[in-house]
Amino acid sequence: MEFLKGEPVDLLFLDIQMPDLTGIEFSKMLPKDTRVIFTTAFDQYALEGFKVEALDYLLKPFDYAEFLAAANKANTWFTLVKGMQQPLLSEEKEFLFVKSEYKQLRIRLADVLYFEGLKDYIKIWLKDNPKPVLTLMSLKSLEEELPEIKFMRVHRSFIVSLENVEVIERSQIIINKKRITVSEQYKPKFLAFINRNSFTK
Repeated sequence: MEFLKGEPVDLLFLDIQMPDLTGIEFSKMLPKDTRVIFTTAFDQYALEGFKVEALDYLLKPFDYAEFLAAANKANTWFTLVKGMQQPLLSEEKEFLFVKSEYKQLRIRLADVLYFEGLKDYIKIWLKDNPKPVLTLMSLKSLEEELPEIKFMRVHRSFIVSLENVEVIERSQIIINKKRITVSEQYKPKFLAFINRNSFTK
């Protein structure tokens, strides 16, 4: 703590279980401009961690790819906050071409409510369209193509448009009257999204 007073940092990877005081308690004592990514072996701390505005939450044991993803997320957050150039916003995809019924359909991402995975197929649910577009594709490969700031995987079978989340009720998202459960695997990341966009007095 003495070191941080003289040498402030932007980001700390902070364990939760530490001697004398917890990482949660320690984070509350940090300078306001220092942000935290928590690392812990116990997932029961996820919600408490995000209440103190952690940028992310890494559950041990995590690999280098997960660490790098968290670091990149933090970098993106600082870029947005500091008003610097935002390549993710300026260069992100606005549409996708998907093959459906022997045709290539142009799907505007702004029109997508959510993607639903069905084994090797995906249903693309769109605004003002009662029937989904069906395409042969895996949800994992699609997830890699979507801009992270607009879409999030919340379940093994669902990727949702964050802009179209209408209501969050307990562990369920409601989009266009469809209830989508946020599974435990994806809950910490979704809670972080809620925390970043919640108004707290």
